[in-house]
Amino acid sequence: MKSVSGLAPNRGLHLPDTGKRARFTSSMRLLRHSDFERVYKKGRRHFAAHMTVFYLRREQGEGLRIGFTVGKVLGGAVERNRMKRRLRESVRLRWPEDRLPVDVVVNPKKSVLKLEFTELENEITKAFEVIQKALARRST
Repeated sequence: MKSVSGLAPNRGLHLPDTGKRARFTSSMRLLRHSDFERVYKKGRRHFAAHMTVFYLRREQGEGLRIGFTVGKVLGGAVERNRMKRRLRESVRLRWPEDRLPVDVVVNPKKSVLKLEFTELENEITKAFEVIQKALARRST
């Protein structure tokens, strides 16, 4: 998409001194079905207004890994993909600085589609804060 000036519009965060966008890499995502199942079965839950967040501390590894599950009951493929794109971008923008080894699965509700993006970002931030506090309590 070109802007009026002929340059691509400035979107998202950029890495300092490189001019490149911060990426949501595969090492930051849950990819295997077994990882999702482990988080669902052994993890804890945080219920928010527009989503349920499951989380589980990992024994090895470093940093947060996140996955999204959007069931068919929430709409057609277009709506589900739009929800995942919105969630991915809000997580990318609000990625926590702490390097806690935790796996997170986000289950959105249908209201995520109509939610203002700033509210979605705030809800993601709040979920990350809850996870960090809960894991800090359990590790002491």
